[in-house]
Amino acid sequence: MTLLERYILKNTFNAFAACLVALTGVIWITQALRELDLLTGKGQTLLIFLTVTGLSLPALINVIAPVALFLATLYTLNKLNGDSELIVMSAGGMPPQRLLRPFMALAAFVCAVVAIISVYLMPASFQELRQLFTKIRADFVGTMAKEGQFITLENGITFHYRERSGDALLGIFMEDLREKDKAIVYLAERGQTVEQSGNAYLVLQKGSVQRKEPNSRDSSIVAFERYAVDLSAFNKEGGEVIYKPRERSTTQLLFPDKNELLYQEQRGRFRAELHDRLSSWLYPLAMMVIAFAALGEARTTRQGRSLAIASAVVAIVLLRILGFAASSAVARTPAAVIAVYGVPLAGILVSLLFIFKGPAMRSAQAKFHAAIRNLLPSRSPAPQKA
Repeated sequence: MTLLERYILKNTFNAFAACLVALTGVIWITQALRELDLLTGKGQTLLIFLTVTGLSLPALINVIAPVALFLATLYTLNKLNGDSELIVMSAGGMPPQRLLRPFMALAAFVCAVVAIISVYLMPASFQELRQLFTKIRADFVGTMAKEGQFITLENGITFHYRERSGDALLGIFMEDLREKDKAIVYLAERGQTVEQSGNAYLVLQKGSVQRKEPNSRDSSIVAFERYAVDLSAFNKEGGEVIYKPRERSTTQLLFPDKNELLYQEQRGRFRAELHDRLSSWLYPLAMMVIAFAALGEARTTRQGRSLAIASAVVAIVLLRILGFAASSAVARTPAAVIAVYGVPLAGILVSLLFIFKGPAMRSAQAKFHAAIRNLLPSRSPAPQKA
């Protein structure tokens, strides 16, 4: 790059980094506030809290990076024009493709980052989040139970212990009402949670298990000296974690298990998720060229640039709406896959047409309007009354 192109690239990158950090920070804080329940209600450590909120960053960056590039392009071009640098470049004979080069270089970098996040980092972070939340919900004794208090989970489990003695829990009561007509009650003098092979167990000592059979008034009571309860069995997901389409790796989406029940029920969602990931890298480039098409041409202050900026914002909003519509349509019909890639590519091609052929298009439009006016009959002035 020439010295001038490096200067433009430096200004644009600085603006992009500032926008990305600011927007990501604001949205990350709002997400972190929603997860405060991990610390207050579920008794998790600060490390777990930071891990959960940190794993949401790839998804945030994937959404915010194209917008940050769009804002950085608008800012840089507006600044260059406001300082009359863009006018000097144009008067010096700098063609649009030379001015576009530093913006294209930064857009290529952002596209690569978005592609890596979409294809690899984001599904990996979603998988890690799912495993972490599953582990937290399964080990409810260590994460949510508090001394002397009854806790009731969404799946119908009620747990209580009287007091804690070291690592042991004393005076344990646990009721399992996952099946309404088949209640199970565990009573034990003491118990302790242990982890083995990645699963959490509650080992009870000197207690009993009361089971009430359906359509029966009597309950069967079994006394025990030692009894192990698999806490993962109380998880709503039934022990084995079944990942949603967005939590699966790109390889699993490309080569899914066609005999899997979830794939058979959500075949369209698998297809939509795959093509969303493969097309996501096109949006940073599309947003950049839209901003360049709006403000890349030198203009005087009298002409104003507010209308051009407003037009670029409207174009970006329309681009994303059409992109979401295409993603929704491809979940219903495979033919809509063309639209998933066609929407950003159309935005890129139309913007490039305005960038390189804009003056010629405006000149042809002016000539056309002049020809129309010449063809229209001229009106003679109306006679005035004496």
